[in-house]
Amino acid sequence: MLALGIPTPKSTMKRLLQASLAIALLLVLLGTGFLAIYWAPDRPVRSLTARWAPAPSAFVEVAGMRVHVRDEGNREDPTPLVLLHGTSASLHTWDGWTMALAADRRVIRFDLPGFGLTGPRPDGDYRIERYVEFVGAMLDAMGVRHCVLVGNSFGGWVAWESALALTPGRVEALVLVDASGYPVEPQSVPIAFRIAALPLLNGAMKHTLPRSVVESSLRNTYGDPSRVSPEVVDRYYELSLRAGNRGALSQRLAQAPAGIHAGRIPDIRVPTLILWGGRDRLIPSDSALRFQRDIEGSRLVEFPALGHVPHEEDPEATVIAVQEFLRRLEATAEIRESPEA
Repeated sequence: MLALGIPTPKSTMKRLLQASLAIALLLVLLGTGFLAIYWAPDRPVRSLTARWAPAPSAFVEVAGMRVHVRDEGNREDPTPLVLLHGTSASLHTWDGWTMALAADRRVIRFDLPGFGLTGPRPDGDYRIERYVEFVGAMLDAMGVRHCVLVGNSFGGWVAWESALALTPGRVEALVLVDASGYPVEPQSVPIAFRIAALPLLNGAMKHTLPRSVVESSLRNTYGDPSRVSPEVVDRYYELSLRAGNRGALSQRLAQAPAGIHAGRIPDIRVPTLILWGGRDRLIPSDSALRFQRDIEGSRLVEFPALGHVPHEEDPEATVIAVQEFLRRLEATAEIRESPEA
């Protein structure tokens, strides 16, 4: 049989074993090379504060965490604007709006648990109810009795849940920017979110993070990818490396799936402005129409050329709608409080 070149079962098994060992060795070498190139260990928060927490940043102790916060503008404002960012973002996403709004209003923004410089919760609990409790605790810590609550994406979900759960009247109005709320079928999901949601891959992500993955994810969320600057990529990349944030992202995605409380949305009874990017592929504009339908008296403004973070992509254009909404609120309050009314 050997003379005819026909392998024996024993020789076949030997070759299979050799091939398997060669493949295993190749995978080890590839994995080692990947780790060597993309190794990105956690960074302690103190190594990030110089760049990402200059004045007027401060840190306040709330719920066992040192929360990164900025409190700017008119301290006499009786109804401050409180801005909540989305998943994997930070308070910096509101820089453009804050610049415009703080000239007249008090503007408060902070890094939510699991993100930015605030970092992970000590108890690892990222259910939506814990985020609502956190917002209430932050309002207490900042001495805010009434506010206009503004939120983008996941922060929008936290905002409208807070409007329903907190003491009546504490949230006087809502601004929802491409907010989560309904079950959706995304047209495209940023690669970083896909990795974080997969048990095998998210373990590797805790120790590696190609900057290109962050850049690709950002370009996916913008309507015009050319607006994604190197500094914006730096910010998202470096704050993702804040100790504990990568693990917290996976936990947040698992513990607070979108759409679980959609039936509560029609119960919202505060003035609501809905802003939406027409090129949002993560939460398409069908959700905007549902918010407008379900929240009585709400107003929808769409920006056809912008994506999932329109406030960050084009703050100058989008903040105008917010300023108009606030003027309407003030005019309504004046009419309500007028002795002749």
